Amino acid sequence: MTDLRVLVVSQDPLARAGLAALLDQQPGCNVVGRVADDEVQSPALEVYQPDVLIWDLGWSTVSGLERMGEIPEDAPPVLALVAGQTQADEARTAGARGVLLRDTDAGVMLPALSAVARGLVVLDPSLAARATTPRSSDPVPDLTPRERQALSLLAEGLPNKTIASRMGISEHTVKFHVNSILGKLGAQSRTEAVTRATRLGLILL
Repeated sequence: MTDLRVLVVSQDPLARAGLAALLDQQPGCNVVGRVADDEVQSPALEVYQPDVLIWDLGWSTVSGLERMGEIPEDAPPVLALVAGQTQADEARTAGARGVLLRDTDAGVMLPALSAVARGLVVLDPSLAARATTPRSSDPVPDLTPRERQALSLLAEGLPNKTIASRMGISEHTVKFHVNSILGKLGAQSRTEAVTRATRLGLILL
């Protein structure tokens, strides 16, 4: 399996170095480069060819958020590291596909980066809980324990056959669970189901 190519972005050179060192220790992660906020443009992206960007916004939001909003539309997706809820909301508005708190363990960052690279939306569990609590118009569906298990495996991008093996059930039963999940989440596809579930805090990476 090819290692995930990650480009580290931060205006603080010490933060860049520290984050790169943490990720380099994770199996399956290849830190291809480290750049400042104002260097995330097409030339750098062409040189490093990353699958995903991890962007540490630091404690000052203005410069990083402005730069994030200016990156090309065809750029790889961004996982932002933020200080709190307000910065998380601003990062998502600026185009970040995923958001984690800055003190997140490196072991959590890699699966989150992988999910973002696959097109999924990732929210830190505490941020997801705060984001969904006041939204009474967007109720959390009542999934069974088996449906929640199947949903977490869907989030890994696994096919039905592998999910069936992991859960110890037949592919037919997996299809039943998947269809039930899609119905309860009002989703038209597996990817949409995972995206909605993540926003609702049902999937905690």
